[in-house]
Amino acid sequence: MAARCLGRGVVRLLGGLRGVGARGLAAPRLWGSASAPAAPAGSYQERIALAASEPAAFWGPLARDVLVWDTPYHTVSDCDFRSGRIGWFLGGQLNVSVNCLDQHVRKSPESVALIWEQDEPGTEVRITYRELLETTCRLANTLKRHGVHRGDRVAIYMPVSPLAVAAMLACARIGAIHTVVFAGFSAGSLAARINDAKCKVVITFNQGLRGGRVVELKKIVDEAIKLCPTVQHVLVAHRTDNKVHMGDLDIPLEQEMAKEEPVCAPESMGSEDTLFLLYTSGSTGTPKGLVHTQAGYLLYAAVTHRFVFDYRPGDVFGCVADIGWITGHSYVVYGPLCNGATSVLFESTPVYPDAGRYWEMVQRLKINQFYGAPTAFRLLLKFEDSWVKKYDRSSLRTLGSVGEPINHEAWEWLHRVVGDSRCTLVDTWWQTGFWQQETTTDVINMAEVSSFEKPEKTGGICISPRPSEEGAEILPCMAMRPLFGIVPVLMDEKGNVLKGGDVSGALCLSQAWPGMARTIFGDHQRFMDAYFKAYPGYYFTGDGAYRTEDGYYQITGRMDDVINISGHRLGTAEIEDAMADHPAVPETAVIGYPHDIKGEAAFAFIVLKDDAGDADVVVKELRSVVASKIAKYAVPDQVLVVKRLPKTRSGKVMRRLLRKIVTGGAQDLGDITTMEDPTVITEILSAYQEYKDKWGAAQ
Repeated sequence: MAARCLGRGVVRLLGGLRGVGARGLAAPRLWGSASAPAAPAGSYQERIALAASEPAAFWGPLARDVLVWDTPYHTVSDCDFRSGRIGWFLGGQLNVSVNCLDQHVRKSPESVALIWEQDEPGTEVRITYRELLETTCRLANTLKRHGVHRGDRVAIYMPVSPLAVAAMLACARIGAIHTVVFAGFSAGSLAARINDAKCKVVITFNQGLRGGRVVELKKIVDEAIKLCPTVQHVLVAHRTDNKVHMGDLDIPLEQEMAKEEPVCAPESMGSEDTLFLLYTSGSTGTPKGLVHTQAGYLLYAAVTHRFVFDYRPGDVFGCVADIGWITGHSYVVYGPLCNGATSVLFESTPVYPDAGRYWEMVQRLKINQFYGAPTAFRLLLKFEDSWVKKYDRSSLRTLGSVGEPINHEAWEWLHRVVGDSRCTLVDTWWQTGFWQQETTTDVINMAEVSSFEKPEKTGGICISPRPSEEGAEILPCMAMRPLFGIVPVLMDEKGNVLKGGDVSGALCLSQAWPGMARTIFGDHQRFMDAYFKAYPGYYFTGDGAYRTEDGYYQITGRMDDVINISGHRLGTAEIEDAMADHPAVPETAVIGYPHDIKGEAAFAFIVLKDDAGDADVVVKELRSVVASKIAKYAVPDQVLVVKRLPKTRSGKVMRRLLRKIVTGGAQDLGDITTMEDPTVITEILSAYQEYKDKWGAAQ
């Protein structure tokens, strides 16, 4: 066991457990199978049709076979989009941690549940299902000893690690509700989420490690809880050997866990009891906690994990999302663990210590499925292909993209270079997001925080090239096929349903599915207004989409991220996609800015490859490309070449900062605590000033 697999104290704790029989098992459950999900009967087309026309007939037997129940459900679903009522598997009772741990420990206790790819390459740590169960039980008992009961809320402010996973599962085991906050948010952002949820306990590390740098997590928590009257205890684990200040509320987590038994009776939870809250931000800047419940969420995460990625027993599944996002919840923790998979926890960055980090990890861990974000892939495009090809990637079968529409160059690179043109590539969609400009600076503009964060409302993948009929085509940059029970419709500006193919409109979903969010914590009307008011009777995703003549769906991006140029409404993603196809341009970011004549105009920030040649020539070519691919009115009025774009630690471009720079608001950038490297702002300001001086002199 490596030096800090779960924190130094937990390492010692687990070391003493190695070779000990599995004592933390729950008693065998009454109903359900412990086997991997079986494919629903019938052909692919028959299953799709059944899930759309008779959801109860499709999901009912699947829930019975996939999940382990204490008490069978009596009603498969009770849903009505007009009233916002969403309920699945009513009357059923189960425990999510039992489904993710106990059933596998009973069958194969020494199977590897987690491989923790720590910040320093080559220092991975393997955690078995037995070890994870015992750690979860000790942590659950620690929570109970410190006053956490069923229904209480617990904030988890931790980077990707086995102990963070155990914390999530410990809450699930005792019926507490966890809210994982990305370990990069500011103290103000953390406090806002703690206060909205009225959390009783916060779990954190002394420090975090990412990209070779230390993150002062405990200091941020200390600052946050000054504003949080409901917090009674802060449980502090240790990721590093460095000492931190321990106040009256602080409790050394590993020491307390060592006192507890590795056995904890699981709480039997109703299917619609809350499992977790996941926060995003709304138009008022007030964070909103999306509520996900027990059975429906877990079933949808497990089924989509199995069928989208062609997961097979024994595979090593690599999703490089942070657990602070819904992608991490669904495809790092709950989906893979429910299926008994080995899931990779990635603590580092795509370029630490170099641009080969992902692919060295794939070679060393023999990863079979790799799920990442277009922003990361576009970042890696700037580097030579040799960073990929020097490593053996023959273990890969499926590559996945998540979080935003992927551009053609990144798709082709992922397919041809990373996948050697042999891997299945699934461009997955599960709600790109419906965001409006933040009106406060205390809470970060979440549309710009992470490529992985946005789909928290849907709970899991909704449109993807797979599953499909065997051998069915996959088209580049297209999500293509709705999953089981997902029934998309496209709406025009007047709220009419668009029929047939070769049409574009607002993407809505016409019926409920088990994994979707149920409400906004403490504010159901806000939930209704956000997702059901625009098109009554339909769930509005906030995305635009194009449907081909063959019925495939292509996501065109967020409908609110639109520039109105001389009366022409145009998504910034369209311009970025056109420019990114230029071989010399690995990254672009387009924003709208006020224009005296046009109302709005496009301003493009571009990053050039080192061997791009004459920048003026490239800019001229880019203008021509946009004019030919979209229209002359879409050509950006201004194009600025920069060395780097401002990004969060998750790799998401922070467009609001670019907008601030262009519109004269650089003196008030708001909260930039999640920025990967704040010095990039100085670089861009300098380049922009030089550009303005040059442009002004030419007038």
